[in-house]
Amino acid sequence: MCGICGVHSSAAPPDPGQATTMMAHLIHRGPDAGGYYVDDQVVLGHTRLAIVDTDNGLQPMCNEDSLVWVTFNGEIFNHVELREQLRDRGHRFRTRCDTEVIVHAWEEWGPGSFDRFNGQWALALWDRRTEELVLCRDRYGVRPLYYTRDGDQLRFASEITALLAASGAGAELDPAGMDQTLTFWAPLAPTTPFLGVRQVPPGCYLRLVGGRETTSRYWSPGFPEAGPADQASEEEHAGALRESLINAVRLRFERSDVPVGAYLSGGIDSSVTAALIASFTDVEVDTFSVRFDSAEHDEGRYQRLLTDSLGTRHHEVRVSGRDIAEVFPEVVRHAEHPLLRTAPAPMFLLSRLVHECGYKVVVTGEGADEVLAGYDLFLEAKVRQRWGADPDPAARQRAVAGLYPWMTRSPARAPAFAAAFFGRNLDLADPAMSHRPRWDTTAMIKPMLADRMRVESTAADDLIARMPPGSERWEMLGRAQWLEMTTLLPGYILASQGDRMLMANSVEGRFPFLDADVGRLAASLPAEQKIAGLDEKHLLKRAFADLVPREILTRPKQPYRSPDAESFFADGAPDWVGDVTCEAALNRTGVFRPDMVAALLAKARRRDGRGLSNTDNMRVVLVLSTQLLLEQLGGQDARPRRPPTAPVVLDSVLDFRTRSTS
Repeated sequence: MCGICGVHSSAAPPDPGQATTMMAHLIHRGPDAGGYYVDDQVVLGHTRLAIVDTDNGLQPMCNEDSLVWVTFNGEIFNHVELREQLRDRGHRFRTRCDTEVIVHAWEEWGPGSFDRFNGQWALALWDRRTEELVLCRDRYGVRPLYYTRDGDQLRFASEITALLAASGAGAELDPAGMDQTLTFWAPLAPTTPFLGVRQVPPGCYLRLVGGRETTSRYWSPGFPEAGPADQASEEEHAGALRESLINAVRLRFERSDVPVGAYLSGGIDSSVTAALIASFTDVEVDTFSVRFDSAEHDEGRYQRLLTDSLGTRHHEVRVSGRDIAEVFPEVVRHAEHPLLRTAPAPMFLLSRLVHECGYKVVVTGEGADEVLAGYDLFLEAKVRQRWGADPDPAARQRAVAGLYPWMTRSPARAPAFAAAFFGRNLDLADPAMSHRPRWDTTAMIKPMLADRMRVESTAADDLIARMPPGSERWEMLGRAQWLEMTTLLPGYILASQGDRMLMANSVEGRFPFLDADVGRLAASLPAEQKIAGLDEKHLLKRAFADLVPREILTRPKQPYRSPDAESFFADGAPDWVGDVTCEAALNRTGVFRPDMVAALLAKARRRDGRGLSNTDNMRVVLVLSTQLLLEQLGGQDARPRRPPTAPVVLDSVLDFRTRSTS
């Protein structure tokens, strides 16, 4: 796992100093080594976190005749198999690392190589033969890749801060990006939170030839058409899922030259991955968990149940609201996005624990809810589908009877609430019926925005227009999964809670549920086996009933959450809260209405941040994170940007310039 950056210039030769400036802001992503390649048109920079072939593998890396170069962030887990195929075709290799496979795969298959990769990546390829720069991102968007255009120059980097540092510009929020954030929780690629900054969409590659930029898609989620399911039994599908996940976990655990640990939340997803590592390896497994002082958020009971069952060497970090408030400015700096939840903060503290324990790699359970339909949103959509198909009150009551039986105010016990929630926007022809409640709830925050930041929102309609041809024939669950994989997964789960919090502490996360083969199989499974009745992730539970304790398999689903507004007010607000939300600061940024912010924060202080509505909690976190973000990135408030944390040590400088730079 690494940081990548670079500059393409179609006019004057690029300045390597731009790359080293960006590398200085990416050192946390790759503290083990640094280097750059430069010629008359391109600079490619790299900061390395050495995981595979640690003694070799310095980047940027080239093929044997130095005509194809790459700077690469990520892992190609099937590099061993691809290397053998390429050797059979006459390619010669100098290292064992997966990076070298990329340049030879490009030589052999061109853009077709991306669909052959099973991994998680962001990469930049420079083909000197055709004078072509290619930027590519993995299928689900595990690894970030941003870029800007400035006249004859295109700059790219793993993080926005690096791009801003190279340009010397401040960060200006994009009203369209903020509107998408206040609909989907994050902007949709290629949009970002900032004007002038774009991102390569997941499953896509950008080509720059002769100053002309084009973006092409090599992969998109797809699902079966509605109709009779295939003839395979539930048992057969569970067996196939089991085999696929075993292979995915083994690839991610075994293909590393440094030790690999495992995150453990106490839910089924991380329990499966940890159990597979413990069952199919002969090394002692280290597991890592977050604990909360708040009983409402803590899952320690289930974490202990699994660690006792597996006999892992367990580590945990206990997090209080005060801990979240203290670390939140640093969390926002690394997230580089306005946030609606504090949940990234405990993940930052967890990855710091991993780093302190000497680990560079952890396997996690992210992606399972998206590919195997584990979110409450999918269950609620199924109930709404039944309501839309049958208006009979008794039938509707039966449809909600089994939903959230552990809740004091479950829909079955609160018919008025059920009617208001499930009956709203009940249009079975709407491709986004599953997501309208969440989008509507998030959009309730928009009135807080200052007039200059508000736009006429077409975000939902624009997204629906991007759905693949033929998606109208998918099962409702398939459409819901596509929406989730396109919005929340890359923009928030894998970014703000994932890559950014891990790499802030130089830790690589690996996600078996987002394995290419697991994803293909999961997409093909019948909807009624993913959610059997109202049993979410039914097939996963059946596939691993022998490895995961029954108490975990049958426990009520507890979404990962952390204390929001109460983190900042229950024990007295830290000084920075007042600094970034005073009237002068709000007027400088011009993002929010000061009167509404003042009323919101007064309410939070009166209640010590407790007992606020879901929407008010999101409002508080949004205001604090956005104000912090602009302060730290030298945005509308015009304060100095935070300098890089460490100087860059250049282990390799590859200078192929032929034109004079004087």
